[in-house]
Order: sequence, then C-alpha cells, then structure tokens
Amino acid sequence: MALDLAALIPGMLGAAAGVLDQKWPAARAFAESEFRKTTENLDLIARLFADGEIDEQQARLLFDLQRSASRTVLLSLQGIGLIAADEAINAALGVLKGTVNAALGFALI
Repeated sequence: MALDLAALIPGMLGAAAGVLDQKWPAARAFAESEFRKTTENLDLIARLFADGEIDEQQARLLFDLQRSASRTVLLSLQGIGLIAADEAINAALGVLKGTVNAALGFALI
C-alpha cells in the first residue's frame, strides 16, 4: 500500500505556517525536514501494517515516536513554545489525517 504522502508536504507546510506566523521564517527549514520524515515514516508504518508485520498498537507507538521527534525539533527553535509546536504539528498532520487513516483502516492520526 504505497501512499504518496510527500505530495501533501506543501499543504502541511502551509498549515504549520499559519500557526507559527512570525516564527515561520526561522522554523520553515526545520519543519520541512521533519514533515518529510513524518511522511516517510507514515508510509513505512502503512506498509508494515499492510504486510502484517506490525499491529495497530505498534503502529500507534511508531507514530507517537515520530510525532515526539518532530515536537522536539520545533521546541529546539528559540521562541517556539510547546503549545505553538503542538499546534503546528497538529495542523500539519490534519492535512494527512484522512489519507492515512483511510489507507490503514483505523484512526492513527
């Protein structure tokens, strides 16, 4: 089950930019890198799940690890607090939610 989540990265960036507002110029390169990793990891999770190599619980754990990594990267930027980082990540993941959840057949995001 190959997902073309990379095609959704521009939408993810737009969603995060809207949340981070004035912090966006400093965060853009980091967010782009993290969102690329997020889409790659979600594609891997989907393939592993489809192949029966992981179950829903393991998929959720792997997704949570990626989300935490993205949060840590955004939090490392000066002036971006936990709430702003979480809101930016949530906005970006909202772009992927329907596609990923439909492909997996359960609500991961």
